[in-house]
Amino acid sequence: MADDKKWISGDWMQTYTGVEFYPLNPRPEDIRFTDISSALSKQCRYGGHCTKFYSVAEHCIHVASMASDELKLTALMHDAAEAYLTDVVRPIKKHLGGYLEIEARLERVLADKYGLVYPYPAEIKRLDNSILTDERQQNMAPPPKAWDVYETVDPLGVTLQFWTPAEACYRYTTAFYAYGGAE
Repeated sequence: MADDKKWISGDWMQTYTGVEFYPLNPRPEDIRFTDISSALSKQCRYGGHCTKFYSVAEHCIHVASMASDELKLTALMHDAAEAYLTDVVRPIKKHLGGYLEIEARLERVLADKYGLVYPYPAEIKRLDNSILTDERQQNMAPPPKAWDVYETVDPLGVTLQFWTPAEACYRYTTAFYAYGGAE
């Protein structure tokens, strides 16, 4: 049994399906799509600082809906690492020592497991930035001052639906399979 655990690095977390998952050393066999869809559907964007509950899963569905056909699955899964690492708000993420490396390692494992394009193409980054304008306009209090990212980015043009976690999970799962995803 001890030999089976040589790969372990750091502390582990228990996932929705009961998997012992090591976020500092992720293995494809420990990643379950059900864990991803469940977690992302229950996580609120912007650290919860929005006017209505709005899940990371719904955000990903909107981004994927606007992606080119060959990138829809990658766009849907672009925040899948947050199922294990949570949705850290942008102003903090880059200042958390080691976080970006941990996230990149997990994103690579997810990309390999699900056949995603990685590093994420410019199209996905553009869509992910564009939706920020829609989200700000539809689900946030007026900002005390302009956000730099909105100065040069046009809105994505989506209407947020504010799905419950159950609805977001169902729709995320449906989109995953519709875009060619497989466990």
